[in-house]
Amino acid sequence: VQLQASGGGLVQAGGSLRLSCKASRMILSTFWSTSFGWYRQAPGKQRELVAESTSDGSSNYGDSAKGRFTISRDNARKTVYLQMKDLKTEDTAVYYCNARGRGFDYWGEGTQVTVSS
Repeated sequence: VQLQASGGGLVQAGGSLRLSCKASRMILSTFWSTSFGWYRQAPGKQRELVAESTSDGSSNYGDSAKGRFTISRDNARKTVYLQMKDLKTEDTAVYYCNARGRGFDYWGEGTQVTVSS
């Protein structure tokens, strides 16, 4: 399984970005039963959960993301999205996609998000 994250970039505070994570080579039935998460890691800080879309259809958010970020999944495209609005400078980090299921736990390469003031 390969997780291809994209959509990062440079944005001004208050702006928006949408990150995408495509699960290449994952069969559709496995995608349905997989929980996907977005995590981020800022310089000098630990990796933290941003948002999670579980296999049972629920979504969970880290405190920093609540009310501003939305995670969604397109099963047909085997892609998970993270819509980020009202970005703040403290959202600057490398964002990672994670796929966790029965017997596996995959990480994609990160995508850099930089929010300027």
